[in-house]
Amino acid sequence: MAETIRFTKMHGAGNDYIYINTSQYPISNPEEMAVQWSAPHTGIGADGLVLIGPSEKADFSMRIFNADGSEAMMCGNASRCIGKYVYENKLTDKTEITLETLSGIKTLRLHIKEKRVTAVTVDMGIPVLQNKRQIRTGDGTMIAGSIKVEDMFYTGTFVCMGNPHCVIFVADIKEIHLSETGPLLERHDLFPERANIEFAQILPDGDIRMRVWERGSGITQACGTGACATAVAAVLNQKAGRKQRIIMDGGTLLIEWNEQDNHVYMTGPAAKVFEGEINV
Repeated sequence: MAETIRFTKMHGAGNDYIYINTSQYPISNPEEMAVQWSAPHTGIGADGLVLIGPSEKADFSMRIFNADGSEAMMCGNASRCIGKYVYENKLTDKTEITLETLSGIKTLRLHIKEKRVTAVTVDMGIPVLQNKRQIRTGDGTMIAGSIKVEDMFYTGTFVCMGNPHCVIFVADIKEIHLSETGPLLERHDLFPERANIEFAQILPDGDIRMRVWERGSGITQACGTGACATAVAAVLNQKAGRKQRIIMDGGTLLIEWNEQDNHVYMTGPAAKVFEGEINV
């Protein structure tokens, strides 16, 4: 007998996921469902599946599954959407929420207007710049390091924001063929666990234009952890200050790498697209 599950389609700066409250609708096979439901023509269509659940350590928990079924450790855009979801569905009346993720507990500060969440600031924690498990360099770090892909050389900086990122600054982002270069860099031998790939251009006004190839999902409209990694990489490479606007295909995020506590703070929108039911 088929079971009916209610879902909500939400996006943060165009990075769209399917959200399910597992307290009401337990999902036993999220990897399989992420692939099936994320398909644009035969499913709901999304960058992946997000499960909202209870937590013994925080107010709520989050699990994220990419469109290929692989599980991600963190997603900044999804965390903002969860803040909006739990508040507007009256699962909490708090405007500061803790969220358990595979990369630790994150704090969400909700910006409310007329009982609606208009934006969310997420404390993304301290960026990790050294990880020998995620990048094959002598010391597990890379700032402006050379990466060869076929007959091309790129200069990349490694930043982990709960998941691994390689940020590459370019003179003109329009010249980058992301659909061709992204998958080659994602699966480069340098990254044993694969990596998210960001191409970024410093604009004349100081803003940063960024495009992303997400590990397990491909080209997406935005990536919250990627925007944070790009902001950190810009500081490390002396290309920008600690407060930046990261402009992506789907929207803009405000990123601050705070000098006092070394945490990265991300502020941006969250939007509900529609609700629906699906039979499994």
